[in-house]
Amino acid sequence: MRITTGKYRNRKLFYPRGIRPTQDKVRKAVFDILGDISGLTFLELYAGSGAIGFEALSRGALELTMVESQRDSVLAIKRNINTLGASSCNLYHLDAEKAVKLLAQNKKIFDIIFLDPPYHLDKAKKILQTLEAYDILSPNGLILVQHSRLELLSGNSPNFRLIKEAKYGDTWLSIFRKEK
Repeated sequence: MRITTGKYRNRKLFYPRGIRPTQDKVRKAVFDILGDISGLTFLELYAGSGAIGFEALSRGALELTMVESQRDSVLAIKRNINTLGASSCNLYHLDAEKAVKLLAQNKKIFDIIFLDPPYHLDKAKKILQTLEAYDILSPNGLILVQHSRLELLSGNSPNFRLIKEAKYGDTWLSIFRKEK
């Protein structure tokens, strides 16, 4: 797996066994949808190898925060941070829900939140509820959720409005914008 664009273009990323890496076409779609992210803060929950976050950093994100609970994935992310020399990264070895609460306590705010929880466990719905409860998304910020087509995410939220859905086989990408 390689970074496709930006200052880390063509740099190889390490990833642990047992994860489902985001497909190239989905990664491309994420950044086509986001456009210019220069100077924005980016949070990747369920980071896996950190590929989406490192792509964001490569494309000009000001700061990257990654959250991952699995030890092998955390080790891969640390290796990727060191290999890239990516100094504007923060890594939390925590469960996503606990990390969101901690980030809120530390008054961290993000312009973009990307999450790719394990499929078929309803984790996407649960973490969206946690994100609603803890205000860590900037005004007009975006949440991008990669999930299974079998996990339908409600567009009826008091804090987040579903603005787009894209389908790539079994993988769906749902994009929410924070309501003012």
